[in-house]
Amino acid sequence: MRRSRLLADSEFKPESLRVTERIRDEIIDGVRAPGSRLVERELAEELGVSRLPIRDALHILANEGLITPRPRTWAVVREFSASDIADLQEVREAMEVMTFKLAAQRHTRNGLDELRAVLETEIEASKKQDYVTARRAGAKFHELVVGLAGNELLIELQAGLSSRMRWLLSQHDDLEIMAEEHAQILEAMASRNLELVERLVLQHIATSKGSVDEKRASMQ
Repeated sequence: MRRSRLLADSEFKPESLRVTERIRDEIIDGVRAPGSRLVERELAEELGVSRLPIRDALHILANEGLITPRPRTWAVVREFSASDIADLQEVREAMEVMTFKLAAQRHTRNGLDELRAVLETEIEASKKQDYVTARRAGAKFHELVVGLAGNELLIELQAGLSSRMRWLLSQHDDLEIMAEEHAQILEAMASRNLELVERLVLQHIATSKGSVDEKRASMQ
């Protein structure tokens, strides 16, 4: 079962998973900047929990590649290098083309309806320049496509990369362009046009890569 399903209902999440999700979202949303310290004691006080769920959360996030452990009881938010990002882009291109083409072949009506609902959220948020909501919806769009692909091994492989891919998908400011490209891909998937899906996905990846590179260059 994918992590997204395990974390579907916060009311029933163990405390450590709720804490993990909170810190993960804050890292991906940019609330906790790269290089910032994550100290067990300070986090426990901030989040109003004991140190045990904090320790569990830091262990999970280290395994997901979002933080770098330090000796004893603290860690730092990972600073992704240009090489790290290039590696993620290469893996994304290889996996997403296959994922979207499989989803185009195997999708269900309910699955497409769910994608359209998420896309609508992304479009509305992008118009308002609501960066957090738009980026989260965009990442959710990609996550749902993985499920529609219907390949359990692919789902398992994607789960191990999901947090880093969510981070990568958040590293752009072209909200409306990304939403529009998602809309085009969705229509191609709905018509099961595999050739068009592949072309649009490759264009989407190229657009995203260019936006990420431009953003990083402006920050240097």
